[in-house]
Amino acid sequence: MTRLRRRDNWHPGGARHSLAALSAAFACLPVLLASTATTAAAADVARGKHLFAMAGGCGCHTGPDGPVGAGGGKVATPFGTFYGTNITADEETGIGKWSDTEIAAAIRHGWLPDGSAESPAMPYYRYAGMSDRDVADLIAYLRSLPPVQRPNKDHEVELPFARLAYRAWRFLFVDAPAPAATAPSDGVSRGRYLVDHVAICGDCHTPRSRFGAEDGTRYLAGTAAGPGGAKVPNITPHRTGIGDWDASDIISVLTLGMLPNFDNVQGLMAEVVDGKAGGPGYKDAPKSDLDAIAAYLNTVPLIEHDVSSKP
Repeated sequence: MTRLRRRDNWHPGGARHSLAALSAAFACLPVLLASTATTAAAADVARGKHLFAMAGGCGCHTGPDGPVGAGGGKVATPFGTFYGTNITADEETGIGKWSDTEIAAAIRHGWLPDGSAESPAMPYYRYAGMSDRDVADLIAYLRSLPPVQRPNKDHEVELPFARLAYRAWRFLFVDAPAPAATAPSDGVSRGRYLVDHVAICGDCHTPRSRFGAEDGTRYLAGTAAGPGGAKVPNITPHRTGIGDWDASDIISVLTLGMLPNFDNVQGLMAEVVDGKAGGPGYKDAPKSDLDAIAAYLNTVPLIEHDVSSKP
């Protein structure tokens, strides 16, 4: 689909713990990981593909020219540039040797098989709310991706002792939700589940502090400092957001990339709608899920924040 150029990209992206709480979290880690282990026989690859689509094709893990999941997607942040890792089934450079439990731990808890912490550029703290069934199905789909031998690219991070910094960040700012026992099946509750824990719209549409932590008081209110410095619009139902849109307008954006003014989305939002390098995107998701997202977005608190007027 030919896309019209537009000026702005459009994209979906305190310390609370004591030392005792941190120790307890580590003590409970084996239990948390065990709860995510599911046999491959019980998983559904087709459902996993739909979840992959709802997650915008996990675009950070696909480079501009593909192949899907082979790594190389670029994530520019104020703390440096991060590159998505290879999540194909290749045993040397991908996740082919990882167990289901290890993959689930990386997705929902931010722990790598070697025990190190993932960077906050991977929003594991949002995927933490995914149900066990959905995580198992997503893993089944990842295992179906053709293996690609492509070494991961080192992050260009401007932080000393980066891995320790990632642990400190999660200690200070992560208050991950418990996974849903069962994912809601329809309506507003499913829309909230998808927006918060699968499509993770808030990862880009919610402003962040100077430490990179999301500002929950401005949930989905947009920001002038989104990924790569791009403006990301307000998607609350305020007039400075999508207050004059109806459900069909929201679904049109998610399936066609077409805004109500007949302009097309560009940049990262276009990638997650279309899917990256031929992979699935929002346009390939079940219509019932897109309907649920539209229903939910019309219920979130209204926040006045005109991102287009920001310098």
